[in-house]
Amino acid sequence: MKKFTSLLGLLFILAAMLSCKPKQNMVYMETDRAVANEQVQQAVFEGSRLQSGDLLDIKVTAFDEYAVRPFNLHSMNQVSSPDEVASSQAAQAAPQGYIIDNDGYLYFPVLGKLYVKGMTMAQLREDLEKRLLTYLSDPMVSIRQLNFNVTVLGEVKKPGQYTSASDKVTVLQALGMAGDMTDFGDRTRVKLVRNEDGATHTYLIDFTDANITSSPYYYMQQNDVLYVEPDEIKKKSANVDPNRNLAFQIGGIVLGLASVIITLLR
Repeated sequence: MKKFTSLLGLLFILAAMLSCKPKQNMVYMETDRAVANEQVQQAVFEGSRLQSGDLLDIKVTAFDEYAVRPFNLHSMNQVSSPDEVASSQAAQAAPQGYIIDNDGYLYFPVLGKLYVKGMTMAQLREDLEKRLLTYLSDPMVSIRQLNFNVTVLGEVKKPGQYTSASDKVTVLQALGMAGDMTDFGDRTRVKLVRNEDGATHTYLIDFTDANITSSPYYYMQQNDVLYVEPDEIKKKSANVDPNRNLAFQIGGIVLGLASVIITLLR
């Protein structure tokens, strides 16, 4: 009887130890893995590439305030020619800004229809300033994206789509918007889904790698999707019959009670 009691106690302790197995890869940027190019120290932010559906706030300024009026949405009443009226009405139809249509075009006052898809905002600003030199001696253009959207799904605390006031969003900041990963998120294989040149590509990011800031995918692009896979523990538990888990739990309780009862009856 004493040996049986000892065996029950040993089984109970063993089950407890197995259930308390420590998780690995829980710390971000913990492992210093060598990068392919040792000269790369930090990812370079080049700006998000403009896509159809992007909503932009564009303002034109110059020394001559009167001359600049036709090039801003709030001054549509200043245009006069038929071409200017047509382009201005198209631009004014955009809600609170300039929207890029399905074909990648933006309608700008006076300048008319411009193909901008694939440009960064810095490239668009430079292009507009060059075009405006025909009409203004010292044009300055400022551009701000109004609907920079990223989506974070999977093992995060608040999955969903998020809109940022800036297009300079890192993968770490995107995780922060979603409340960080859960304890069951696989930090070594996070998927980044991105549309490039009309095709969808998937890239893997290791958040435990200290060199993540050197990754070409460190900065999010418009409409990127970040998907955090469940770790092996979560995958295995999801594939196990719930009734089987319940049976194991009941079995553990029975073993514990039996051990206590036998000890009291000795």
